[in-house]
Amino acid sequence: MAEVVSRIDLRQFWSHAGGVNRSLLEWLLEKYPETPKKRAKQWITAGRVSVNGAILRKPQQSMPDPGDALQLLDRQAKTLDCGPSGLPIHPRLILLYLDASLAVVNKGPSLLSVPATNYELSALTILADVVSGKLRTAHIIPAAYRQLQPLPVHRLDQYTSGVFCMAMNPVARQFLIDQLIAHTMKRQYVAYVEGRLPAKTGTWRNRLKLSPDELRQFVSTDADAIEAITHYEVVRKYAHVTKLRLRLETGRRHQIRVQAAYVGVPLVGDRTYNPQGRIEFPRQALHAETLTLEHPDKPGQPMMWTAALPKDMQHLEATLQRA
Repeated sequence: MAEVVSRIDLRQFWSHAGGVNRSLLEWLLEKYPETPKKRAKQWITAGRVSVNGAILRKPQQSMPDPGDALQLLDRQAKTLDCGPSGLPIHPRLILLYLDASLAVVNKGPSLLSVPATNYELSALTILADVVSGKLRTAHIIPAAYRQLQPLPVHRLDQYTSGVFCMAMNPVARQFLIDQLIAHTMKRQYVAYVEGRLPAKTGTWRNRLKLSPDELRQFVSTDADAIEAITHYEVVRKYAHVTKLRLRLETGRRHQIRVQAAYVGVPLVGDRTYNPQGRIEFPRQALHAETLTLEHPDKPGQPMMWTAALPKDMQHLEATLQRA
C-alpha cells in the first residue's frame, strides 16, 4: 500500500511535473477510459486513488499530468485482520472489522457511540484516535490506515452494548445510510424484560414522538409521530423475567425500550422507562447481538458480525437461572 507523503513533497512533485493542469478525475478517467465517471469519482472520495503515494479525495483537485504516479489502490488492500474475536482497542471497545470503507465495533456498556455535548469520549473518537496513531493501542493498526476518518452511520444508546458500524469515507457513509432508510440493514438484539408476553413471537407497531427536552420517547397518535416497528421472539422464561430476541425494522431513538415498556414488559434495569423495576441491574439489559449489511464496495453480498453477551448480562442470566 502506498505510503503517505508530506504536502511539501507532493507540491514539489507537481511543480516539477509540468504540463497542462487538469482535474484528478479527468486524469483518472484518461488512465481508465472504460470506467464510468460516477464510479471513478467514488473511487477518489473513497480514498482508493493516490498520487506519488498520497491518497487524494477531491475529484476536482487540479494538477499536471501525474503519469505513473497516479495509482488505483486495491479495495481489499486495506482490510485489517481483526481475528475471530476482534481486536481490543480500548477497555470498552473491540474492533471487529476495518477497511477503507467500513468499520464494525463491539461497544461496551456506558460508552457513547458518538460524541455528545461536554462529553467527547465515544466509540467514534476512540477509533479515530487509534487509526490516527494517537492512542497507545495504535500500534496494532498499520500506519497505512492513518488517512482513514470514521464517520457516524447509526448508534447505540450509551448503556446498550453490542455491535454497530461506522463509515470510513463519505461515499460509504451514504451507501450505509441508504440501507438504513430502506430497512435492509438488519440489526438483532437480545433483551431481558420484566413480565410475560401473550405470544411467543410478534411485532410491535407504534408511532413514537420525542419529549420536548428530547430525552425520552413516548407512544403518540400525533400527526408528527414517527412509526416504529420491532419484531420479537421469546427465547426463554425465568421466574419474573423473559429473555427476548428482537429485530429492528426501523431504528428510532430508544425504540425497543419504549415499545417494551408500552406493552407491559419493560427492560430490566431501564431507569428511564422502568424506574420502579423489580430486578436490580445497573443498566438497561439490552445488547446488539448481530449486524448484517451490504459492504459499500460489495453491493449484493451481505456480511454479518456477531457480538457475544457482555459479562454483566452473562452474570444476569446465570443469576436468573439459579433463581
